[in-house]
Amino acid sequence: MNAFSRRSLITGATAIGLLATLPASAHALPAPPPVTPDRRAFEPHEQRFAQYLMAVSPMVTDMNASGFFGGGWWRSPNVSYNARVQEHVYTLAWFATQSRGWNPYRGNANLVAALDAGLGHYLGLQHVDGSWPEYSADQHSLAATGFAMGYLSKTNALLVRAGVLPSRQAQITASLRRAMTWFLNPSNGTVWQSPLTWANQTTSGLAGAALALKQNPDAALQQRLTEAFRRLTTVGQSPAGFFYEESGADTNYNFEVMLPELADAWRQSGDPNLVTMTRKYTDWLGYNLLREPDGSGWFANIATNSRTSSKFYADVRPDPERTALNAQFVPEVPDLAAFVSSREDLAAARTAWAASTAPVPALVKPDTSPRILAHAIYGERYPTRAQRTAAIARLPYQRANFTERRSDQGQDFLFVRRPRWYVGGYFGTRRATSLARTGLTFLWHPVAGTLVQSVNNNDHACWGTVFPGQVVDSNGPQQAEFLGGEPYRFRYRTPSGSVVTEVTVGDRIVRSVRAQSAATEQIPLVVRDSDTVALDARGLTLTRGRTVVRFDWARALDPQLRPASTITYPGRRMHVLTVPHDGALTLTITAG
Repeated sequence: MNAFSRRSLITGATAIGLLATLPASAHALPAPPPVTPDRRAFEPHEQRFAQYLMAVSPMVTDMNASGFFGGGWWRSPNVSYNARVQEHVYTLAWFATQSRGWNPYRGNANLVAALDAGLGHYLGLQHVDGSWPEYSADQHSLAATGFAMGYLSKTNALLVRAGVLPSRQAQITASLRRAMTWFLNPSNGTVWQSPLTWANQTTSGLAGAALALKQNPDAALQQRLTEAFRRLTTVGQSPAGFFYEESGADTNYNFEVMLPELADAWRQSGDPNLVTMTRKYTDWLGYNLLREPDGSGWFANIATNSRTSSKFYADVRPDPERTALNAQFVPEVPDLAAFVSSREDLAAARTAWAASTAPVPALVKPDTSPRILAHAIYGERYPTRAQRTAAIARLPYQRANFTERRSDQGQDFLFVRRPRWYVGGYFGTRRATSLARTGLTFLWHPVAGTLVQSVNNNDHACWGTVFPGQVVDSNGPQQAEFLGGEPYRFRYRTPSGSVVTEVTVGDRIVRSVRAQSAATEQIPLVVRDSDTVALDARGLTLTRGRTVVRFDWARALDPQLRPASTITYPGRRMHVLTVPHDGALTLTITAG
């Protein structure tokens, strides 16, 4: 038995108590020496490892003798009962087992000892039923268990191939079997709901189970996994196309976590349901990620988001990058190529990284996701630039005319494309969470790009009608009537009728507001550094290149334009236009 293996048999509570009795000198593990990476030593596809290589020594330094990852490297709260903190066992395992010219840590005794301790602490936190805790020691956490199945199965694969820590290998195998038995039980309400509460967390466990069952097959568990993939298609994804996060859409969790976990699960299982789900989600992305015509990046339709606020994605996203694994689906889902980097553009970014003389920047706690490394095991399937260009040309809003309406559980998502405009809206009898903001959510022009981005979780940067005290109609459900016609007309209102807004979209956009008392029109404008903006009493003129956009309210009022102090984008900044009025306002938007 190795020096630390006994700790895998200690319960989480007992381990915490034991640690408290240790002398101060025992509260640390000897760390391997620090490393300064040489950029030129890394193969292009392994540049993502450079920052993590620098983190190995300080990460071990912050561990204590129990194997707990202290120091706040990953996940919160950084306490010894939070199993998610221990996910960096994969990081230590990778460097301890992989032979590279730039990796001096392979076989390092101090690192292997730290990995052994870390695994001991991790396994010791598992409950008898197979689950792990996160926010309290007695919690049976979906997220902690789902992600543990992924990291531990991948860690075990490294240990087996390297012939390292054989006792731990057997313990991990037994631990994963208990976890799968808990996780794949369809009557386990923590994991399975209809619809799922956090689809990304459930999917992470299925990805881990797929690998664990390849390592150690079990016919009964395999059947349950097959059934789970089939169930995921109905309870994990909205008929509108997004993946459920608290019954709503969320760009960050859908695009940066759920879709990579689907790719991970698919590469391990080959289950065709996962490809079908990806096609459906790619279609949803085609309406909700707005490409800047200059090719600089993508604005997200985030007012509808239920949990997070990822506003903008650069066109080329070099490592380390959370969406990298999405490209695994590109051969089967060619339209997804629009939303990942092309081979040529990524190669250029990597060449520039290698040529830089600047020191490799250190990881900044707690933004040190071990997923960046764990998802590097599948190779790369990035599209060529030509394939990506073709996929971008197929985006729905590249067409000049459509009206698309999608609904789910009392939520209505509206997308109206006319030759001059693309407009989004979010309405319904309910919203997914209190973070979402209803009403008009974006305004995009085929030459000028994004002009308005309404933000979630913010009453000062959403498009809406504001009463005194910063009470905005967008911070609540607003039911809509879709009246049709050409130009297309729709009307929406607050539940009390305090604000009624009617919008028509054609060659121009007309937004007519009727409020029960004096109010303020609030518009979050995206202003490029090169734009010219002129504000007068009757309107605002924004000039972007050869496109001139006019927001006109046709009478003298007292508008103001202020920069949003915390909302910036590359080469752009948000400015919030406010127009006080007497309760009635007609805003006309034109472009020429």
